[in-house]
Amino acid sequence: MKFNYLFQEYLNCSDESEVFQYFKNTLTDSITGWDYFVNWQKVLNKFREVELHLNTLNYLVGKEDIENQFRNLLQQSPQISSVIPVLIACRTSNFQILTDYTNNNFVYKSFNFKNKITLSPTDIDDIVEFTKNTGVLELFKNKTIKSIPDYVLGIEVGLDTNGRKNRGGTTMETIVESLITTICQEHNFIFMTQATSDKIKKQWNIDVQVDKSSRRFDFAVKSQNNLYLIETNFYGGGGSKLKATAGEYKSLFDFLSRQGHRFIWVTDGLGWKSTLRPLEETFRYIDYTVNLNMVVSGLLGDLITQNL
Repeated sequence: MKFNYLFQEYLNCSDESEVFQYFKNTLTDSITGWDYFVNWQKVLNKFREVELHLNTLNYLVGKEDIENQFRNLLQQSPQISSVIPVLIACRTSNFQILTDYTNNNFVYKSFNFKNKITLSPTDIDDIVEFTKNTGVLELFKNKTIKSIPDYVLGIEVGLDTNGRKNRGGTTMETIVESLITTICQEHNFIFMTQATSDKIKKQWNIDVQVDKSSRRFDFAVKSQNNLYLIETNFYGGGGSKLKATAGEYKSLFDFLSRQGHRFIWVTDGLGWKSTLRPLEETFRYIDYTVNLNMVVSGLLGDLITQNL
């Protein structure tokens, strides 16, 4: 890292090793906010898109002769078939089901649940077969599920939890963006989010070569003298990705430095506790790696305003 007097002033650290010790000891255990758990707007929008069809399907709950009742319902309201996948918590509308793997042969059957205005007898047979064999019809018949709309609302909540990992990353970006906004307002700098090479060239007429075409920096800050490219991430848990990320940023630092641009890595989370060696290697290699506590202290602002 590029040690300078600011680390003494802000962190009371006298050398690089003390700065890394400070970094390690002040990692944040959580940035979870209230919006992390469920994106209710997204869930309710998804639910409302299919609510009418779900209410129609609710007719089947408790019916004894449920297969024939379902056939009749499909004839009268063919479009209800489009919601069958969500009943088994799937977003796709096409399925390839392995129906037989005996006699040294794999036999598949295709099922399609794209929205249709009319259904042929074969279409209806396939839909009933799929819904029966996935166990859904039996749940409706036995009243294990008493309200199909309520059941699907629960499924949508469950599916939304898959987005928590992305929401964690988004929260980190939101926090850092708030801090960078303050820095830029105080010092008359300009910044952009999700900065690509093309976007930087178009808005600021600065050339930035990138190491891969998909490269998108979380933030780009333009001071009077330099362009700062900033990446952020938060790792609540460990894993092999952390080591790969640390290695990637060493290479990225070299690539950008050769062009005369500055690179700052803002990373945090207790996940780093299990991957300290590659983190420390990157910490010592690139100019500046900081965590949220270091940013909040005012250190990041001075690193930029003093063109360090």
